[in-house]
Amino acid sequence: MEIGISTFVETTPDPQTGEVISHAQRIREVVEEIVLADQVGLDVYGVGEHHRKDYAASAPAVILAAAAAQTRRIRLTSAVTVLSSDDPVRVFQDFATLDGISNGRAEIMAGRGSFIESFPLFGYDLDNYDELFDEKLELLLKIRESEKVTWKGGHRPAINNLGVYPRPVQNPLPVWIGSGGNQESVVRAGLLGLPLVLAIIGGSPMQFAPLVELYKKAAKQAGHDASLLPVASHSHGFIAETTELAAEKFFPSTQQSMNVLGRERGWGPYTRSSFDAARSFEGALYVGDPDTVAKKIIHLRKQVGITRFLLHVPVGTMPHDDVMRAIELLGTEVAPRVREEISKWESESK
Repeated sequence: MEIGISTFVETTPDPQTGEVISHAQRIREVVEEIVLADQVGLDVYGVGEHHRKDYAASAPAVILAAAAAQTRRIRLTSAVTVLSSDDPVRVFQDFATLDGISNGRAEIMAGRGSFIESFPLFGYDLDNYDELFDEKLELLLKIRESEKVTWKGGHRPAINNLGVYPRPVQNPLPVWIGSGGNQESVVRAGLLGLPLVLAIIGGSPMQFAPLVELYKKAAKQAGHDASLLPVASHSHGFIAETTELAAEKFFPSTQQSMNVLGRERGWGPYTRSSFDAARSFEGALYVGDPDTVAKKIIHLRKQVGITRFLLHVPVGTMPHDDVMRAIELLGTEVAPRVREEISKWESESK
């Protein structure tokens, strides 16, 4: 069971003061957060790609590379790379470079992206949303498979027996598929034999168990050993010394962020009652003291089959010191409890 962090490097107004920190400051803070995550024994850190004013990470590989030079063990991944509006050649080159700097700790999490700003920015038509992802994923995997590439598609110039460099330390360079719970994307990941990441940020996490089963079934049908394929969750949450303190610290920025997105996407207002319901034992928020969060992660592993858990923190803008403390508690108190319990459970299940 792997435990880690994901972030979107947000620069939203502070819910108390209204202050907005600079993109540069937040990027430097994230590098510090990754270094701490490595020091406290976390397994993975993911940085998500966005192209809008309230997010500072349009180039996750660059941020991860800055942290790679200061870390020793933690794996470094995008969360996600918006592959549909990027060039797979450049994506592979960036993450192969990161793999070299980190000596084999880079990963790519490929997804369509739930935000669409990158499509007009890079000149892509949203009418080709699905087709772009399918085609570019095919090219990315072909580059991963072979140093010399011959390929032809409909949305990018053809490649005729050209080399793509540098080559990564890892062979193959890990490529995960990020999904918001779409059956088609889950089946695709299974058929390709690629690891799956589920964004579990609402409703009951238990509702994702059938999707994991569908993924494993597709993998098995395609001839892959489904038991070897990891499944990750990306879940919002926060940890403090007490559950009450964690809730009080996490709610303001979460409410603010959800209401901004809600106005853009036609959702209703995000209320404290919605928040409290989501942090119940069966809810999608992993907010609480170390024991509370550990028990929820263990439950997710046993009931849904998640083998990597990414705590997405912060949501919105929170004090850097609070985020650092949450990372410390996740690494020193939550992760050891989860690993011990899951190891025991797996031994008893054999």
